[in-house]
Amino acid sequence: MKNLKPVHVLLIGSVVVSVLSFLLLIVLNQSVGVPSLYFLLFPLLTGGLSYLVFYVLLRRFITQKLKILYRSIRKGKIINQHNENFSLFDDVIERAEVETKKWTEERTQEINKLKEQEEFRREFLGNLAHELKTPVFSIQGYILTLLEGGLEDDNVNRQFLERASKATDRMTTILEDLDKIAKMEVGVIELDYSHFDIVELVDDIFDELEGRAKKRKIKLKFAKDFDPIFVYADKGKITQVLTNLIGNSISYGNDGGETNIRFYILNNIITVEVSDNGPGIPEEDLPRLFERFYRVEKSRNRNAGGSGLGLSIARHFIEAHGQTISVRSTLGVGSTFTFGLDRGKRNLA
Repeated sequence: MKNLKPVHVLLIGSVVVSVLSFLLLIVLNQSVGVPSLYFLLFPLLTGGLSYLVFYVLLRRFITQKLKILYRSIRKGKIINQHNENFSLFDDVIERAEVETKKWTEERTQEINKLKEQEEFRREFLGNLAHELKTPVFSIQGYILTLLEGGLEDDNVNRQFLERASKATDRMTTILEDLDKIAKMEVGVIELDYSHFDIVELVDDIFDELEGRAKKRKIKLKFAKDFDPIFVYADKGKITQVLTNLIGNSISYGNDGGETNIRFYILNNIITVEVSDNGPGIPEEDLPRLFERFYRVEKSRNRNAGGSGLGLSIARHFIEAHGQTISVRSTLGVGSTFTFGLDRGKRNLA
């Protein structure tokens, strides 16, 4: 019965009424006698009349109920039976079933999205609290030491004030990076485009990070000797992206390892690759790597310094240039970050 359409239900009901009318005539015929013509006309009339009555009543009832349903689930959009040709209730009910199913799926997706956002919000606030807690506690400890007598000790006061200053700088860096991301997420980001040699830029970054690399005996090098390659981009922001990627390869790479930079030219796009032979990143962490404060190895990475926002900022900067940044990694082999930039005019034929 559940697969029957309303038309079929009405027809079955009409047939039942006709059969009952016919049986009633048989009973009456045995007692008072009934003209034979009645045995044909009366069941047809009662069956047809019952069909019409139920048709009108049920159509009006179902239509009114559907109007209420549609106002609830489709934000006021209802079926207009006067402008659309529906075959009795079949099209109406089938449309209602489809719309109700669609509405249920949409609400389910919204609920799942809200749950994901809530989980992200809790994780973000927890990470933010953790990032700020360390420098705040450090500053608090230094100040208490100074108040308890260290201020009068020339060997202690300056040293603790310098440490407190460094902790303050770390908090400032975190807050400034958060402010950058907040502005970028609402589209408030200005790019100062220029043509510059990205090979030269990477070489300058190598010189800047050479001290950090030597402490861990990590080699910073190009995959091969590259001629000047000009790109058209915001030099300052691309400097931040490359500094972050190369700096991460130093912080999280293996001692005695190496970081390689490669460039690929295809039509008007320059592809930049920053790869290392470090420990690699687990596959399940790769999709979330560019989220704010997301950590792969939380205890080790927090000790490595940084605001935890570098990769998120890098993604926003590259996307602001109309390009994408991606990562591929294999545990025990290393990681490679790749992004594209527009080719500079000096490279055009």
